[in-house]
Amino acid sequence: MSSEQVHAIEQKLKEVKYPGFSRDIVSFGFVKRVTECDGIVKIELSAKGLKDETKEQIAQDIHGRIKDLDGIKEITVSYQEPAEPAKKQPPQNNQDPWADQEAIPGVKNIVAVASGKGGVGKSTVAVNLACALQHLGFKTGLLDCDIYGPSIPTMMGTREMPKLIENDILLPIMQYNLAIMSIGFLIKEDEPVIWRGPMIQTAVKQFLKGVQWGELDFLIIDLPPGTGDAQLSLSQLVPLTGTVMVTTPQDVALIDVKKGVGMFQKINVPIFGIVENMSYFLCPHCNERTNIFSTGGGQKEAERQGLPFLGEIPLDPEIREDGDAGKPIVVANPDSPQTKAFIEIAQRMVATAPLNL
Repeated sequence: MSSEQVHAIEQKLKEVKYPGFSRDIVSFGFVKRVTECDGIVKIELSAKGLKDETKEQIAQDIHGRIKDLDGIKEITVSYQEPAEPAKKQPPQNNQDPWADQEAIPGVKNIVAVASGKGGVGKSTVAVNLACALQHLGFKTGLLDCDIYGPSIPTMMGTREMPKLIENDILLPIMQYNLAIMSIGFLIKEDEPVIWRGPMIQTAVKQFLKGVQWGELDFLIIDLPPGTGDAQLSLSQLVPLTGTVMVTTPQDVALIDVKKGVGMFQKINVPIFGIVENMSYFLCPHCNERTNIFSTGGGQKEAERQGLPFLGEIPLDPEIREDGDAGKPIVVANPDSPQTKAFIEIAQRMVATAPLNL
């Protein structure tokens, strides 16, 4: 097997776009194995979430890209069909941490909004992304998995207690046409959550599998910052469709977003792209743009990682004020430039990510 030939084939595979999207099948993680021996090429792809017509189109595109490489005699494209949901290799204690992973009935796409560090406006992005998707006509839910610092009740303007129905199932709260759930609905506003890791996993499991989410196109999940218990519990319990990473332009935030990207890549969760929050301040008096935290760092990091750059959000008092008032800006001021930025991010995500719609 020629390593140079395999490398040439892999480079050609990066030119094969996922049908209907601008991203290639390599960056989406569909290519599992490439081998070549005496001109016989075998390419193994993941079949997860692919319809038969999509498989056929990808196979045709692959043949078209690599058939003219020197020395190619035969090309075979095969698909690995996941047995249950795909499970990782078990640790040495023989307990598979992905054994409980299963889809949420009725929920087509589970998208986590994450950040490497706190203070970058991740919850603001999660809330307004969910509202933007609903604005675009998608049935959307919003789950607050920031157990230690739940902010969704404040930003969504409700502290209604969820109803418990038979089999200990919770009904999500409906607000602004979104189905929402948060630990903040179940505790007093000033009550701290002082839990160890196993209790965090139990809470995340309850919110994923013990809530009657109904039929949703998207369930947006607001994660706590970092790479801790909530992130691992989430990835173990449900097959995440993908993740949106939030950062600010300065280097200290970008260092941490790299760690977050690395974590999700290690557990094979697709990363839909990077959002740069607090990109700039636009003076309401003179309309002059000021780059308070530098600018362009999110886009440069996205390019370095080979990820889509989904867009930038300005540092704007109205976004903060509307969030504090319990009415996200996408709902409070749907015609504003700030809302347009969130809607464009939602549109780019829908256009570029491999979604189940």
